Amino acid sequence: MAPNMSFYDRFRIRHGSAVDLSAIPTDDDGNLDQKATQEATTKLIERIVELQELMYAEGKHSLLIVLQAMDAAGKDSVIRNVFGPVNAQGLNIASFKAPSAIELAHDYLWRIHSVAPRKGTITIFNRSHYEDVLVVRVKSLVPEHRWSKRYEHINQFEQLLEDEGTHIVKFYLHISPEYQKRQFMQRLEDPKKQWKFNPKDLDDRALWPEFQRAYEAALSKCSTDYSPWYVVPAEKKWFRNHLIASVIVDLLESLDMRYPKPDFDPSSIHID
Repeated sequence: MAPNMSFYDRFRIRHGSAVDLSAIPTDDDGNLDQKATQEATTKLIERIVELQELMYAEGKHSLLIVLQAMDAAGKDSVIRNVFGPVNAQGLNIASFKAPSAIELAHDYLWRIHSVAPRKGTITIFNRSHYEDVLVVRVKSLVPEHRWSKRYEHINQFEQLLEDEGTHIVKFYLHISPEYQKRQFMQRLEDPKKQWKFNPKDLDDRALWPEFQRAYEAALSKCSTDYSPWYVVPAEKKWFRNHLIASVIVDLLESLDMRYPKPDFDPSSIHID
């Protein structure tokens, strides 16, 4: 389900459109005032908390949020800052690393479907099924004749979820190689953050152009009316958080949710 058009609509990818990530600024702030925007974001996050509680109570809908990005773009930061206040009872985080031997013995969507959100809850994918048209493509982990079919598989899978009441929104956190370098250096220079750095991340950094082409294909082929992709300029965290929170609030409000009516007369209840 697509949110209402708003300031963030220009960051939404249209299905089949040509995507050139190099032409999209990574430090865009929408010409918004930082202080006023941060105050507005606080209110949006409070609204997300209210809407999540309503969704949990009604139990008819669920929400899947997909976060994808190059390393150090801020996926964990988004989860912490935008969704941190949400009641943990109705929020789940699923992170996808390299598949295990058991997962490799199944189709590539098997491990994804098993953690899709249940009714009344929000699930955030920190990386996702899109790894199977990103890293798999860039590093030739399976032949092209296999991964090239997966865009349509993914669209059909997401359509299934939508048909069954799971609404989907996907965010690509867009950063530059220069920004990633600064983030990596900060991690290396801070003893409290060195654990976040993995030397293997430099292997993916060396393949930046190839990953950008893979992202461009996934964004173009898999941004649909029922499961849109947004390219989120992620270098100004306050704007990144505001854009994401705005999309989420509008989407949840569009569901026209209602608290369920009790199956008893509350006025008849007397508690000594």
